[in-house]
Amino acid sequence: MTATEVDGKTKFAELAPVVTEAMERLRVPGAAVGVFYEGKEYTAGFGVNNINHPLPVDEGTLFQIASISKTFTATTTMRLVEQGKLDLDTPLKTYIPDLKLKDPVATEKATLRHVFTHYGGWTGDYFGDFGRGEDALARNVADMATLEQLTPLGETFSYNNAGYGLAARAIELVNGKSFEDSVKELVLDPLGMKHTFYFPEDAIVHRVSVGHQVYYDQTKPTEVMEPWAWSRTSAALGGLISNVKDILRYAQFQMGDGSWTGPDGQTIRLLKPETMKFMQSKHADGGAPGDEMGITWMMRQAGDVRIIGHGGASYGQMSLLQIAPEQKFAIIVVTNASIGTNLCGEVVKWALENYLNVPETKPEYLDIAGKDLSEYTGDYKAVLSSVTISLRDGQLFLQSHSQGGFPKPDSPAAPTPPETRMAFTAPDNVTLLDFPFKGTRCVFLRNPDGSIAWFRFGLRIHKKQ
Repeated sequence: MTATEVDGKTKFAELAPVVTEAMERLRVPGAAVGVFYEGKEYTAGFGVNNINHPLPVDEGTLFQIASISKTFTATTTMRLVEQGKLDLDTPLKTYIPDLKLKDPVATEKATLRHVFTHYGGWTGDYFGDFGRGEDALARNVADMATLEQLTPLGETFSYNNAGYGLAARAIELVNGKSFEDSVKELVLDPLGMKHTFYFPEDAIVHRVSVGHQVYYDQTKPTEVMEPWAWSRTSAALGGLISNVKDILRYAQFQMGDGSWTGPDGQTIRLLKPETMKFMQSKHADGGAPGDEMGITWMMRQAGDVRIIGHGGASYGQMSLLQIAPEQKFAIIVVTNASIGTNLCGEVVKWALENYLNVPETKPEYLDIAGKDLSEYTGDYKAVLSSVTISLRDGQLFLQSHSQGGFPKPDSPAAPTPPETRMAFTAPDNVTLLDFPFKGTRCVFLRNPDGSIAWFRFGLRIHKKQ
């Protein structure tokens, strides 16, 4: 055994108690972690998959990876781009002739680049459910004609799930196959991802994790969340079910030059090296200062390390994939609790510090003593959540409320989280200071006349009322 292998095993062994301590403190029933480091894979499962019918979580346990699925949609798209079937800057209406959005400009000019950078401008948190038939996506796209155009096309970043329904519809039309079969043919099968699925009937024969509602009020017991399955129309934006071993395989491909060597020793090329670089380069600003958007990849600089990645939030299953391409490092964390985002963040922070020597960056706060902050107060609303910002003794406080509607239109509202303090890091830029949003960066956006129009929270713009 080489020194590098020993070092890798030692570091991963040190990671385990970080996971278990956070699970106990946050009351997360189950989690799995995968790390790719110095050319080796390290994986482990923790806790149980289902508190009602508990089985130990292992490296093969399937979790819903939610919005990490978006990167698979984009990778599939880029294969079709290389085949000449799609183009990122050709209007989507070229591929979806009956496309009609509420805004005529968006109808005529919206492109896949707008979708993959979240600059569409229409209502983004739309989760239509049109059954399991082959016409589900077509009906979903037709229904998008009712979505409000919140900001002009291409003007403002706001996380947009709905756009991925357009991407999926374009894929199935130009490829002559269902969206799910297209992803399987162009990405999953070539990479040998044999335990990654869209449909629950494919997953159910394996060990599967379920989501859990963990209440902020600790007197309430944790509950299994229902329904488990997403609607078919949400496949492109968040429908994949996978395990940490398969996701590490996918991460290794994303760190490479677009080729892949299978277990038979045969090397195939999925994408050109320049396409891989293109997907992981900046195409737009992200949702907070310093953040950037690639083609679906969310990118940031962590010390001297460039990170690409994506998070996932399903119905009680939270996940986070972070990749450092130059260092050939990746970490995937999957959890089965509504509070799992906090665990994912803590584990990834520890990994970046201990594997890549990336220190935690602590923000510098502006001195706002004596300044009038009243213009920031008030109510802000989006589809899935509303926010109230209040001012007490010179301190801004944020209280968020779920409005329901995820993952299906009739899904109930989530429990209300505790209030959190806010601190300014730059004019109109704030960081949240308290659990469960500690470290979350938000931005106030202004109208041309200088008044506040929007508050970007959870990557979504919330309109000031």
